[in-house]
Amino acid sequence: MAEQKIVSKKVLLPFILITSLFALWGFANAVTDPMVQAFKKVLELSNSQAAWVQMAFYGGYCCMALPAALFVRKYSYKTGVLIGLALYAGGALMFYPAAITEKFWFFCLGLYVLTFGLAFLETTANPYILAMGSQETATQRLNLAQVFNPVGLLLGLLIAQQFVLKNLQSDDILDYAALDTAKKALIRTSDLMVIRDPYVILGLVIIAVFVLILVNKMPQAKGDGKIPSLKETSNALFHKPKYVLGVLAQVLYVGAQIMCWTYIYQYAEAIGMTSDTAANYQFVAFVFFLVGRAIGTYMLRFISPGKLLMWFAVLAGACALGTIFIEGHLGLYSLVGISFFMSLMFPTIYGISLHGLTEEESKLGAAGLVMAIVGGALMPKIQGMIIDVGGNGVADTKLLGVSEVNFSFLLPLCCFVYIAWFGLKTKNQFEGQEWEI
Repeated sequence: MAEQKIVSKKVLLPFILITSLFALWGFANAVTDPMVQAFKKVLELSNSQAAWVQMAFYGGYCCMALPAALFVRKYSYKTGVLIGLALYAGGALMFYPAAITEKFWFFCLGLYVLTFGLAFLETTANPYILAMGSQETATQRLNLAQVFNPVGLLLGLLIAQQFVLKNLQSDDILDYAALDTAKKALIRTSDLMVIRDPYVILGLVIIAVFVLILVNKMPQAKGDGKIPSLKETSNALFHKPKYVLGVLAQVLYVGAQIMCWTYIYQYAEAIGMTSDTAANYQFVAFVFFLVGRAIGTYMLRFISPGKLLMWFAVLAGACALGTIFIEGHLGLYSLVGISFFMSLMFPTIYGISLHGLTEEESKLGAAGLVMAIVGGALMPKIQGMIIDVGGNGVADTKLLGVSEVNFSFLLPLCCFVYIAWFGLKTKNQFEGQEWEI
């Protein structure tokens, strides 16, 4: 029996077009993170005020995922993608009037609309990729598409560092707040233009992708014409333990990812490293993430998704233990190494959770898995509270013999333990055995 192709020639062009979206939302994620610090300095905001950047970003995901899924149930994947791109471009282009008005809420509104688009794209593109071929190769196909997500992450981080953070005049002045009002206004106007530009360019790129997808014929899985009621589909999903526990696994994974990437700067600070130097380690972590995604996708040809997820989670947990109990540069290397093993987790949990569902169940089920991104907003907050136990510093006290910033990585460790268990319990479904709890 011939080996099934991951992507057939018949759907190759649509696959490439939809795969490009994975890089585009990776770019948005990476370029937005440094904006918290940028807005804080330029607009003289408090930490809690600047945090509205992330609240707007993750809030858009959480609020729009379910409406997007309901829309796609009624219409087509292609229509969902086009609406997502339109919202994405619209939110990015809103940075132009926001920079003119110099209103922080306008920038946050732009991010909120932008992530409405991202929620539409992630809710639509992931199951769309799964549907472009047989179920047996679906998880491999999704991992292949997701390889391009870290490409977008790397590009977004580079753009933020080289074309935004390095060009902010307010960041070069030791006492920006002490400047007179007129000079401060000039610098603020200039810096907000610097922040604006990558988003406006991104909006124009999104419009070009919109046109390409609009004019190309895209495949659409055919149903029997009957759409089950929302209640019927929801009940079916809630009675599938693999899906329900998969959503929890996704919440914990996204939380672990954001914690390991956000607090790499605080971990580096604890060993006397500057933020500029720490950014280089984050870049290496993103490279590891890309390499891990590529290697993991290849390994799925020989190892079942559940089993590979389990082993990657076990090894990520081992790196987390090193991050906690090995202080100094070796601990930082362990933290960077976690990214390699996290790389496989999002698309694999996604594919496992939706495996065996009907098309209509997948469309609604995708919403729950995208809403799980809210873990990236909630869990880093808890980790920050742990780091603040001894004061505002990152190494004010000891917990279990290590500084509180080291100890705080117990949270990602717990996430990886659960994900390893989830992988263990689901590995049998790809070996001809039924799911059991």
